[in-house]
Amino acid sequence: MNRSDGSDAVEDRTTEISASWDSNAEAWAKAVRTGAIGSRRAGTDAAILAAIRRSRGRRVLDVGCGEGWLARAIASDGFAVTGIDGSAALVERARAAGGGRFEVMTYDAFSAHPASVGGPFDIAVLNFALLAELISPLLGAVRQCLAPGGMLLIQTLHPVEVSRGEPYLDGWRVETFGSLEGFAHPMPWYFRTLASWTREMAGAGFFIERIDEPEDPSAGRPLSVLFTAVPRSART
Repeated sequence: MNRSDGSDAVEDRTTEISASWDSNAEAWAKAVRTGAIGSRRAGTDAAILAAIRRSRGRRVLDVGCGEGWLARAIASDGFAVTGIDGSAALVERARAAGGGRFEVMTYDAFSAHPASVGGPFDIAVLNFALLAELISPLLGAVRQCLAPGGMLLIQTLHPVEVSRGEPYLDGWRVETFGSLEGFAHPMPWYFRTLASWTREMAGAGFFIERIDEPEDPSAGRPLSVLFTAVPRSART
């Protein structure tokens, strides 16, 4: 029997996203480690690292850690990183490279049992790691893992920039990785407007304290948008 609430479609998209990461794991790790992704070289990596280093805390939860580059980048600064990712292939590469503790865990599993990752954490990071349509359970789980005074960092594609030439409306799109080598499996991802991002965070109990727009110095255009948020109770 077909469900009419759209849950079949949501499950299909989630399966496609997971399949893409597993299929492209080697190509992704190579692209990250060789600096093949231009936007990362131009400023998005530096932006998320600077945001982390602004915090006085040292316990970091990297949600959607991929092949673990972020943990390696901040390990020498005294940060203790726990990374989770649904792709076993990527987590295997993260563990081999070191820099933190890495666990295979889907977002659904984490959302259902947030305490299973340990913590509490001073910083939770979602760096280009929110690709699904339904993200409120995940954000709610992240909130439960934060220590008093903890913060959430979300970096994502800049909605205004990525939507140029397309309708500025929430909806599914497809990444083909056409500018990179070795990627065999396209990946669906859910586009959100700035207003939609703020509603999602507010709905999950977060207050946005800061919004940064890392800029491409060669083009004078934003590379991404970076939200710094805290649990709303921390503001009361």
